[in-house]
Amino acid sequence: MRKPLIAGNWKMNNDVEESLKLARSLKSSELDKNVDVLICPPFTSIYAITGELKNSSIKVGAQNMHFEDSGAYTGEVSPTMLKNMGVEYVIIGHSERRQYFGETDEIINKKIKASLKHGLKPILCVGESLEQREAGIEKEVVRNQLINDLDMVMKEDAVNIAVAYEPVWAIGTGRTATSEQANEMSSFIRAVLADVFTADAADNMIIQYGGSVKASNANEIMSQSNIDGALVGGASLKADEFIKIVNFGK
Repeated sequence: MRKPLIAGNWKMNNDVEESLKLARSLKSSELDKNVDVLICPPFTSIYAITGELKNSSIKVGAQNMHFEDSGAYTGEVSPTMLKNMGVEYVIIGHSERRQYFGETDEIINKKIKASLKHGLKPILCVGESLEQREAGIEKEVVRNQLINDLDMVMKEDAVNIAVAYEPVWAIGTGRTATSEQANEMSSFIRAVLADVFTADAADNMIIQYGGSVKASNANEIMSQSNIDGALVGGASLKADEFIKIVNFGK
């Protein structure tokens, strides 16, 4: 049985005090114990947040990382630095990283391997643009991303990898893939993961949906057979809204 994973990606929002205020609101709230809850604050807030949530069930992740342990990479953060701060997860290959910062499948593959090497659990983001969906090649695009991003990753590591399906056309636009579209692609993703790893490994992997997830659509999204969680953007910045998403089953 796959335990749902609801993750909040705060993106480039919230200074340290704002981050702590939001984290404290979540920590003091009644959250569904049958759901894994994860927040991914900006780098500047991670140290304070991991300290604040040390004895909490809420997990902390990072939004990105470099694939090297150290070196002359100005402005970058290494997996060892994240691990040292108590980070458990790291988002890799988000569409904004691909689109705005030119991250390639080769770079993402290196990051996946580096995160696993250091005991961090990657959330691999995949998804198609509106143009690709309208051209009818969305599955080809997602399949290629999965195969290239997970190249030479050991099947034993599959259980520690989550995949987030995020149709690029539904991120921050207010548009959301229908529950049927999201589940169809998630089912396809699981089939590709079975080819990459094994059917048993794929069956135990978490597949999230990301793309304008909010309290009003969380229950419908989470009721789909192949969707095991959500990667939440803007709605995760509002404590009440995010709590309702986490408690989608109540």
